[in-house]
Order: sequence, then C-alpha cells, then structure tokens
Amino acid sequence: MKLNWGMIGGGEGSQIGPAHRLGAQADGNFTLAAGALDVDAARGKAFAQRLGVAADRAYGNWQEMLEGERNRDDRVDLVTVATPNSTHFEITKAFLEAGFHVLCEKPMTMTVEEGEEILKVARRTGRICAVNYCYSAYPMVREMRAMVRKGEIGKVRLVVANFSHGHHADAAQADNPRVRWRYDPKMAGVSGQFADCGIHALHMASFVVGDEVRELSADFASTIASRELEDDAMVNFRMEGGTVGRLWSSSVAIGRQHGFDIQIFGETGGLRWASEQPNQVYYTPLGGRTQIMEKGEAGLSDEAARLSRVPIAHPEGFPLAVANIYQDLAAAIRGEPRDGLPGAEDGLRSMAAVHACVESARGRGTWVDARPPMLR
Repeated sequence: MKLNWGMIGGGEGSQIGPAHRLGAQADGNFTLAAGALDVDAARGKAFAQRLGVAADRAYGNWQEMLEGERNRDDRVDLVTVATPNSTHFEITKAFLEAGFHVLCEKPMTMTVEEGEEILKVARRTGRICAVNYCYSAYPMVREMRAMVRKGEIGKVRLVVANFSHGHHADAAQADNPRVRWRYDPKMAGVSGQFADCGIHALHMASFVVGDEVRELSADFASTIASRELEDDAMVNFRMEGGTVGRLWSSSVAIGRQHGFDIQIFGETGGLRWASEQPNQVYYTPLGGRTQIMEKGEAGLSDEAARLSRVPIAHPEGFPLAVANIYQDLAAAIRGEPRDGLPGAEDGLRSMAAVHACVESARGRGTWVDARPPMLR
C-alpha cells in the first residue's frame, strides 16, 4: 500500500521541489496527498491541485496543513519541509510533536540549540526526522563506505572534500533574490556558502569514513563586498578517530560547475568520487594501478547494488539519489530501518560545525570544538 506524503514549500519554480516530487514517487511508495507549497497561498493551492492534490488538502500555509492533517484517518505519513532555512525548526518541530515523520531540507535548523531540541523531540516521540543529505545515497558513495568499513584501504589517514562552484560569482547578480538570500543572515543564518554547500561535503566525509568531526579551524571570505556572509570557506578538521580533513567550499569559483568531490586516503589505498561523474569510483591500492569501478558492475557491495536503479553505463542522476532517500524512508516508516539514512543527529552535528566554523573564522582560524554540547 502506498504511503501518503505531504510537502511544505518546493512550489512552482523552486530549485529543489521537482527533485523531491520525482524522488518521492519514483518507486511507487508515496502519493502526494497534501501540500502547502508556496508562501503565496493562492498560488500554492493552485499548483498543488495541478499536481493532483485534492482541493481540501491543498493548503495555504503549513499551519493550515498541520491542523487539516492532524486528525484525518488518511493523514500523511511523511512531511517534507523544503522551505527557507529560517523556517525549518518551527515547522519540523511542530509536525514531529504532532506525530508525523519528517524529511527536512538542510540545514535542519539555524542554531545548535534548535538542533538539540529537534533531536530530543524526535527521540521522545519516536518519529523519524530525516535530513536530505541525498548525495550520501548515490550507489558508488555507498560502495566507498562499504570498502572503508571492510578495511580495503586500511585505516583512513586523510579525507579531502570540495563543494565549490562559480554560479554566484557575478557581482552584478548579487541582488538577484534567488542568490541574495543565501548571504543574508536574516534568511540564511550565521553562514552562507558553508551552511549551504559545505555541510554536504562535511557530512559526506563523516558518512564515508564512519567517524565524526571533533574540532576544526576555518577561514571565511566574502569576496563580493555587498555580501554579509561568506561566499568562500576553507576548513581544516580532525575526527574522533584521528583522521585529518581538508574542505573547500566556494560559490565564486568560475569554471567549476557542481564541484562536489571527495577523496579518501588510507594506509593501503585511496578512493575518489565526484558528483559530476557519480557512476564511478577511482580506487588506487598502495603500490598498484588506479582502477575505475563502475556502478552496476559485478562484485560491488550489497548496498551499492540495492541502490543502483538503471543498467551499467547509463547515468544515474540527482533525482534518483533523492529517490534513494525516500526509498529508505518508506522502509523505515514501515518498520524496516535502513542503514545510512541521514537523521536528526546528522543535522545537529552539521549545525554545530557551522557555528564552530563561524567562531573559528572570527578568531582568525583558532581551533574550535565542533561537537554539539549534548553529544560531547
């Protein structure tokens, strides 16, 4: 039986909305049953109905949706929160407390205290609070993780991650509303580029290595003078198990397109993956030749094989990575938890890292504890 799904935000013209709608419905697990899709109530209701949502479940805002769904026998099983960053905490908390499972876009909250509160609410209610770190759901990312877990590259010494693009490099476009909010502390919080993209890279490092960041040192720069928040960030970090990390995140790197890649260097081998070539992992054993491992080929881990949806040599893109998150969410809602589903703890750790980076950058690179207080 299909699960009922509701969406808040992600309306017509949004950047992330289509990926969620494609991903949620790719496997037949979810039906879009309710939505409050736009800050403009009339526009949001009209768009929801064009997507097939019944008129009485096309809501004007999230508060109406909460009240409308709360006592329905066929209420939604999962709510996706795809609204501006500053609203994530209030909406996510309200739906968790009302007994709904939630998938929240990143960053999960604006402050560490809010992140700790979400984790406490999720634990208290027993509801799933997932965070959309969808890059961790690419099949070949799961393959790297499996190889690290099996010791195929030995103890990990160093991880290098980048999430750098040049799409906000034009100073003449600095006031474009789709760009400006990312560098406005009223909308984005204390961090711009790192909170937008850098935390994806930091989460990926922890996810693949299987360790958490203990401390970090950061340097932030606003290369376009009108921006209050950084558009370039360099972060050094050290993990609980001793792994050293280097991370660069930028939105003014002209010539880089998506620019998300990660390298893992162990005692006996190295791994490299890039989101622009997501079907491949480059594996180099110590003293050996570099091998290209392809999604869909024989001999990969069960996890990589499970999440591979199309035959070998065919591209498997971003919406299907999002679909893998929804596939695992559907399993978890039905009582079959899946390893690797990013949750509230991941969202909390990311926000703690964001605030640690801000503190470090203000202190000219001083080393700061990156762990949230409740998890130290």
